[in-house]
Amino acid sequence: MILSKFVNELPIPPVLKPRRKDQFHTYYKVNMTEFKQSLHIELNDTKVWGYEGSYPGPTIEVESGEKVVIKWTNNLPAKHLLPVDYTVHGAHLDVPEVRTVVHVHGASVEPESDGYPEAWFTRGFKQVGPYFRKKVYQYDNNMQACTLWYHDHTLGITRLNIYAGLAGFYLIRDHRERLLNLPCGQYEIPLIIQDKSFNEDGSLFYPRQPEKPVPQLETSIVPEFFGNTILVNGKVWPFLNVEPRKYRFRLLNGSNSRFYRFKLDSGQLIYQIGTDGGLMEYPIGMKEIILAPAERADVIIDFTNLEGKNIILKNDAPAPFPDGEPENVVDTVMEIRVTLPLLSIDTSVIPSYMKPFPKMSEQSASKERHLTLDEKSDKYGREIMLLDGKGWGAPITEYPKVGSTEVWYLINLTDDSHPIHIHLIHFQVLDRRAFNVEIYKKERVIQYTGPLMPPEPQERGWKDTVNANPNEVTRIIMTFGPYTGLYVWHCHMLEHEDYEMMRPYIVIR
Repeated sequence: MILSKFVNELPIPPVLKPRRKDQFHTYYKVNMTEFKQSLHIELNDTKVWGYEGSYPGPTIEVESGEKVVIKWTNNLPAKHLLPVDYTVHGAHLDVPEVRTVVHVHGASVEPESDGYPEAWFTRGFKQVGPYFRKKVYQYDNNMQACTLWYHDHTLGITRLNIYAGLAGFYLIRDHRERLLNLPCGQYEIPLIIQDKSFNEDGSLFYPRQPEKPVPQLETSIVPEFFGNTILVNGKVWPFLNVEPRKYRFRLLNGSNSRFYRFKLDSGQLIYQIGTDGGLMEYPIGMKEIILAPAERADVIIDFTNLEGKNIILKNDAPAPFPDGEPENVVDTVMEIRVTLPLLSIDTSVIPSYMKPFPKMSEQSASKERHLTLDEKSDKYGREIMLLDGKGWGAPITEYPKVGSTEVWYLINLTDDSHPIHIHLIHFQVLDRRAFNVEIYKKERVIQYTGPLMPPEPQERGWKDTVNANPNEVTRIIMTFGPYTGLYVWHCHMLEHEDYEMMRPYIVIR
């Protein structure tokens, strides 16, 4: 089934209105339900899951320092929309099939409100997971302006719940950002980019088995999932009409496993102004931007003097990244048509300088941790991805002290790039360096084989997700806090995260 490109207009998710607001708190209620939505004009309406009746969910916009409370409620059916593999840790037959828990990705938040994978709850909170502590989550938003997102985080079925539609933007704003005179209002557009495949009847396709099926199992987890169409804000290959002026786009890779390397077919520059954790020191003009799953880039594109032009946002990242199959590449994302008349003179700017970015010094670190990214086989011969050789259920080994600074060495022993996400904190990328994997596997010694490579220009800002490439040691530095308690770190390729590439850690006093 081949779907036409650029026949659906890009939808822009609505901004969620709070239920109540006083000088102390802003209160939201967000409901998860199953419904049908048109994802492409040539498809029957597709059954999806979403927040507040929409896929993707509505955008939640808050002020830096605003105390926000959210009651996330589950009104989903008891049967999952997608095939569940009961051999996956956390998804065995002893728990309800449909469970949810919400994580605001990139938020600095108390542990009880972080969306711990075993703090799940079912419809009407009838059943809850062993780490469920409260129905109403609190977000203090003590962070600078940044692009976050909220999504499901349930142990063992995160890949299915997000693929079904449980994701949306969470934007923090502040005074400093407003003073920069960036494009705003209708000229600021969030874009959540995801890949999906469809059955002939328009329903979502998700594989029941890997390419080499596991005969003992009716349903088996797959190593990665790559869809054959690209959706932006819940539409397949949409188009967007713009005026000949500057626009700000919040790019989010919301895919399960697919990396993107975006470029415009007009050859023009994309000006990146922000990373996962907010504004960079100064903008960078780039011909292409690589985004791993869960990474965000805050960018400005200038369409001035391009009246009448149609510009296609392209992708040429292999899947899996970086050495995957050419046939897995989906090269088109969306089309931008410079067809609208200019409503008023564009006075917005691409600032030459945005804010200081104090580099963290390695000397300030009280601890270094060497942590491996590993690939093993399970009893069915399937690949199972691990962090530091340990599964989810192994005893906790990382206990950073609140207020302390650590350097983590992410030692990638696999053939894939892995986007590593650490809850609670933002970090800085120090460097990457090639090393001899075979010697490390034999002797547990890092023998470097190449020079230190500084972070990519697009990573020179605060990050919560870093791409750890194969045959490289990726080093990151961070200070733990301000909260103490139980959090997680994991690969954000959802098939990896669900199949053991996730570990708890505890911030201690």
